[in-house]
Amino acid sequence: MRDVSHMDEGSLMGMLESLLLVSSDAVSARDLARACGVEEQQAREALESLSSDYADANRGIQLREVAGGWRLFTHPAYHDRVEAYVLSWDKRKLSQAALETLAVIAYHQPVSREGVRAVRGVNSDGVIASLREKGLVREAGKDARQAALFGTTNKFLETFGLRSVQDLPPLEDFAPDEESRKFIRERLSSRSMEVPLDEAVEDLDEEQELLADADESEGFVGASAESETDVSVADDETDVNPVGGADE
Repeated sequence: MRDVSHMDEGSLMGMLESLLLVSSDAVSARDLARACGVEEQQAREALESLSSDYADANRGIQLREVAGGWRLFTHPAYHDRVEAYVLSWDKRKLSQAALETLAVIAYHQPVSREGVRAVRGVNSDGVIASLREKGLVREAGKDARQAALFGTTNKFLETFGLRSVQDLPPLEDFAPDEESRKFIRERLSSRSMEVPLDEAVEDLDEEQELLADADESEGFVGASAESETDVSVADDETDVNPVGGADE
């Protein structure tokens, strides 16, 4: 490890730049000075010099002091290009398991993992975790048994072109027959989704048949096969949870 006790400004700036590149949040001059083994004032002066160098050279990145710390940013002049490039990284569609789980959460929110499993008939923990990573699902509190409840996010609304969850099409519109529509009305009425799993087992066969019929006719609710929405994040539905059944 190199001796930093007599570090010149150029070397210090290089070290600070390296630390900032691997930092996802703003870092205070004090923390950076401690990491470099120098005085805080020395680190601050080097940061200001580095920031000026970026600005003077009109570089593609900028160093700014924000929220009590220092952080690297892309140059505002190139934001449109950067955004287009990032969005082009991955245009794969959500898997069928993810779409089903997202539909259950969207229409039954807030709903627990147990509630999702009651509808889908399989363990959906891995899929829920993936949807949370994608920013489509969030934790929305706890139920009476302190189980986590999940709901959709603003990113979900943006991705599917909705102003609010009130704009979701009536679930009954996608039921193949009157019996299924009646069943849906009952499920969305005063009966809570947060019932113990053993009380919901009797409904699983009927629910799976309904989901199968809906898949054949419309796929995910509100999106036809021709207009299925792309999600510009990696779809890692190979995540397998060892507890209970898991999506293939």
